[in-house]
Amino acid sequence: MTKSGKPANGNDSGAKKGARASGKPDARRSEISLSPGYKPSDDEPFMNEKQRLYFRTKLLSWKEDILRQTRETLNGLHNETSQHADLADRATSETDKALELRARDRQRKLIGKIDSAIARIDDGSYGYCEETGEPISLKRLDARPIATLSIEAQERHERRERVFRDD
Repeated sequence: MTKSGKPANGNDSGAKKGARASGKPDARRSEISLSPGYKPSDDEPFMNEKQRLYFRTKLLSWKEDILRQTRETLNGLHNETSQHADLADRATSETDKALELRARDRQRKLIGKIDSAIARIDDGSYGYCEETGEPISLKRLDARPIATLSIEAQERHERRERVFRDD
């Protein structure tokens, strides 16, 4: 025991296995497994443990795909040392590289959004609209797992953006 009254190993002896200090389950240490082909359904409680695990798995898989593609791009750019004698070929090659790097930069930003979504799963706020606090539809989350706004709130946001955008 330390002076604070917690065990020396840093674990709180009163904490349940698989639960955070807030009392909410931690999807990372879940004992639940997903059956192949599982899709969240409106017939089950919103953001139950299975749904959180489903979205965590989907987000982590998406992140790994992006990181794998980034590694492949970097290896390809590093290994490609061909010199083009023709100026048009050289220009095409440089344009292709620039487009690839721009796409990778967009995906790098996407990784931040994926990490943020995983953090929301951990803190229990995932699946709820940041603006209204209402649940985001499961279909929307399945299509865009990084969504932070409900469809209605997103539409309002886009309308405001259009109105205030400098043309």
